[in-house]
Amino acid sequence: MTLSREFRLSLFRKMLQVRRFEQKAIEMYQRSVIHGTIHSCVGQEASTVGVIAALEAKDYVTSTHRGHGHSLAKGSRIPAMFAELFGRETGCCRGRGGSMHIADVAVGMLGCNAIVAGSTPHAVGAALSGKLQGSNNVVACFIGDAAVNQGAFHESANLAAVWQLPVLFTVENNQYGVSTRIQDTTALKQLSDRAAGYGMPGVTVDGQDVEAVYAAALALTERGRRGEGPALLETITYRYEGHNYGQPMTYRSKEEIDSWRQKDPVFLYREKLAGMGYEADLKAIEAEVEQEMAAAIAWALEQPLPDVAEITDLVYVDNTPFPDLSGRRRVYEE
Repeated sequence: MTLSREFRLSLFRKMLQVRRFEQKAIEMYQRSVIHGTIHSCVGQEASTVGVIAALEAKDYVTSTHRGHGHSLAKGSRIPAMFAELFGRETGCCRGRGGSMHIADVAVGMLGCNAIVAGSTPHAVGAALSGKLQGSNNVVACFIGDAAVNQGAFHESANLAAVWQLPVLFTVENNQYGVSTRIQDTTALKQLSDRAAGYGMPGVTVDGQDVEAVYAAALALTERGRRGEGPALLETITYRYEGHNYGQPMTYRSKEEIDSWRQKDPVFLYREKLAGMGYEADLKAIEAEVEQEMAAAIAWALEQPLPDVAEITDLVYVDNTPFPDLSGRRRVYEE
């Protein structure tokens, strides 16, 4: 596959944006600007960007608790993303979603989901809706390796195959479900082999090589767009941080982490493009991304917090307040 200079540089820019966004998010979390926790995707940028680069603007994405990169790659605005993480009214979900529940329907980002495999039925529903309306929109459904052992994944994959829906189930295999190795929970050496049980193709690719991920995802999304049904793409990748930031990483060795850092997707792709004579472009992109992040954070910090009186907006359909249950006996009191 021959890729243009412009396209390759766009892949690098997007990966760098995801990397720097996550690093800045961790920094703001450490400063207590972000409350709750952060599930960083640092180390997985090639998987995220490579798949979404194969989509069209009209296509959809469903995501996981580790979904900042998916949203950014699909086109969410960086200032609105930071504002959302900071709990501000001008965030992409008006500060109600926070880190694990980012959604941006305007760009086709249908939402992140804190439930393991929770994004799979959403993806099937979105794909079915498109098919009933006569569109050929593809839905990229991102899940982690632990999700393939969940009932929701099985049911979703089965229905997508029965109905021949254009869903690309993308398993970002970062080797761990929280702190449990995938080898301890799944007998298969390649998670993509699960696809055979649903009558769909399954492909495993090096998730640290953005161009390899893009090529695999493009072939599978084009197949789905032609009406040939779903597919499963497994990207072999790694997260450098814990399951959530600050988690003690006693379950893996320094040698393991260091060996994966030698396969850092952003660094390797930069080296490749520099070797192709793009060094000046790369330096310009790096400077622009740094300015972009600084400006976005400064803007987000100045944004107002939501009005407490409007806290139930977009939560309840008719906007009625939560019912008073104070007079009712609780089950555990009986």
